[in-house]
Amino acid sequence: MYDFDVLVLGSGPSGQKAAIAAAKLDRRVAIVERRNMIGGVCINTGTIPSKTLREAVVYLTGLSQREVYGRDYRVKDDITVADLSARTSHVIGREVEVIRSQLQRNRVRLLVGTGRFFDEHTVSVDDDGGRETKVTAEKIIVAVGTKPARPDTVDFDDRTIIDSDGIINLEHVPNSMIVVGAGVIGIEYASMFAALGTKVTVVERRDRMLEFCDLEIIESLKYHLRDLAVTFRFGETVASVERHPRGAIAMLESGKRIGADTVVFSAGRQGLGSEINLESAGLAADPRGRIEVNENYQTSVDHIYAVGDIIGFPALASTSMEQGRLAAHHACGEPARDMQKLQPIGIYTIPEISFVGRTEDELTEARIPFEVGIARYRELARGQIIGDSYGMLKLLVSPDDGKLLGVHVFGTGATELVHIGQTVMGCNGTVDYLVDAVFNYPTLAESYKVAALDAMNKTRHIHRIAT
Repeated sequence: MYDFDVLVLGSGPSGQKAAIAAAKLDRRVAIVERRNMIGGVCINTGTIPSKTLREAVVYLTGLSQREVYGRDYRVKDDITVADLSARTSHVIGREVEVIRSQLQRNRVRLLVGTGRFFDEHTVSVDDDGGRETKVTAEKIIVAVGTKPARPDTVDFDDRTIIDSDGIINLEHVPNSMIVVGAGVIGIEYASMFAALGTKVTVVERRDRMLEFCDLEIIESLKYHLRDLAVTFRFGETVASVERHPRGAIAMLESGKRIGADTVVFSAGRQGLGSEINLESAGLAADPRGRIEVNENYQTSVDHIYAVGDIIGFPALASTSMEQGRLAAHHACGEPARDMQKLQPIGIYTIPEISFVGRTEDELTEARIPFEVGIARYRELARGQIIGDSYGMLKLLVSPDDGKLLGVHVFGTGATELVHIGQTVMGCNGTVDYLVDAVFNYPTLAESYKVAALDAMNKTRHIHRIAT
């Protein structure tokens, strides 16, 4: 007899959903999590804090209302870290309560401590107080997540030179900041601090940022960030960082020197697979600390599963939740449909970006013809009401059968609006549905009808010329 039918390591989005799914299937379930980290990185240092911080920045700076009330409009003139952290702490606390309640209601036992493999069916739990407990399980699901990657050549002090997790612990809003890495996390934080008035410089070794996004959307975001005084250094690599009493100086390989109060490294994430004694279970992590799995999220040891950021791309809270649920179903021998391939991407910059499906570059490279339909928020009554004149929605439509090939949104509510397009695409709907649909007025959702009409009119124009 094992102590549990299913044991989950980690209580982030994937671990939490895996544990609850297994409990719903009447299995004896336990979840192992470190003290003060209920909800994992997502709740405590990552997704939830950063998105709450973003909302606080947008509100307190009055940024989203300046087109309505003037460029000098602000809700609060002197914004402090205390102003920003108050709401963040509240949301984190409430989210932790929700997770604890869900685990308790579903009779999932919470084992507080750090879990590591003792053998392939046994996990040793260290409660951080010197006590060690061994628990056994028939099936084990690894959902321990990741941590920010820290280059060995950089002397982090968590005050002047920090990683992305250290953002929420800043003592004051810096006057200047260098963000190393123009990935999702780096650009999100760059936009937030630029909105606060921080002079931000982004250093990226590649030639463009967010290269998986639509180029037109990214150009719009760059325009807005430059308007907030963000400086971009593309094709540049940070060779070293010198820490000084009054800040830090980043030395670039090109010979440039950039000074700032704070340097934030956003150089990817490192999986925690190497920290849980995988060898004792007959497993191994790759150099980035990730674990390889099959289509059912099984590792090379059949009864051990891995889900979430620890298995790599796409490493999103949304997909991780579904991975956890599906892994639990497979571990319990219960049928479940595969995860849908059509998944939205949301980037919480200021303004937001979200998309689903393919980009123009991907379709062009694959030699798939498409027509573009665009709706601009400034042409919508709702856009004028909320003061968003820069937002846009773009539809990529097949001229042959009218099916949606991609939906790309930039501006207010982008991460919510994208789901309409996702649903139409998932149901094999066509642009005709959007043309004929009636949307509430005035709304931003009306942009779908405007963009659909634009795409249809362009297709009709070509047809008229050809005939």
